[in-house]
Amino acid sequence: MIYANQVRKSFGEKEILKGIDLKIEKGNVFGLLGPSGAGKTTLIKLLTGQLPADGGETRILGKEVEKLTGKDKKKIGIMMDNFGLYERFSCYENLQIFADLYGVPKNQIVIKLKEVGLYDSIKTPAMKLSKGMRNRLQLARVFLQEPEIMFLDEPTSGLDPANTEEIHSLILDKVQRGCTVFLTTHNMVEAEKLCEKIALLHEGNIVEQGHPKEICRKYNHQKKIYIHRYDGEDEELSNNSIAAERLYRLMQEEQIETIHSTEPNLESVFMELTGKSLNV
Repeated sequence: MIYANQVRKSFGEKEILKGIDLKIEKGNVFGLLGPSGAGKTTLIKLLTGQLPADGGETRILGKEVEKLTGKDKKKIGIMMDNFGLYERFSCYENLQIFADLYGVPKNQIVIKLKEVGLYDSIKTPAMKLSKGMRNRLQLARVFLQEPEIMFLDEPTSGLDPANTEEIHSLILDKVQRGCTVFLTTHNMVEAEKLCEKIALLHEGNIVEQGHPKEICRKYNHQKKIYIHRYDGEDEELSNNSIAAERLYRLMQEEQIETIHSTEPNLESVFMELTGKSLNV
């Protein structure tokens, strides 16, 4: 559904993307993780035809991006920051503009506003919406065209946990119906929850990619087990056959209150590979 081969992009003398390779299958959620300025938004703009690449190959829906027709583009939904919001227009009026552009029946406007939980705000101008409500209105605009592919650029940035959870549920519902999602984020918890595959982007290069849990296991160098006993004491065991007897005895005696492995998270993997945080 989404393909990139050695894609490059520069602005002036600054090289933003330095040869990106991606292959995303239908019905998957792909996460592109990286700090601000890593090139995530630029890559979305290249893949959706908003910017021309300086080199390499990009394909969407099996076609070269520059050869996509208007009919093809209706199958692609894009959510980027305030992209597609008209501040003085109500929620209904915002969607009405795009319903006219996409040839979507007007009754779908109310259906989509209900779907994202904005029916009670149908007459509220976009400028008066909270951050979470604005994000849901943007998703309603994307959902309006029933896209086969959704590009979502930091869809939960700045949201509280409750709004984040609602956005996640909306995204996963579309995926279950066969939609393919390209998600950019610097939130490792979001990536681990939503994505079948991720890529870590650093200064224009993909430094690692794969399933989130597989990446974390790959960089589990310590291979330790930490145990907290009911008597308040802690133990550290090597994750190997030598420690098996001790672990078995503690379990038999029901002394273990909590047990954890040293498997790293995506944040610590990114730190190891780049020396920098995902949340810069």
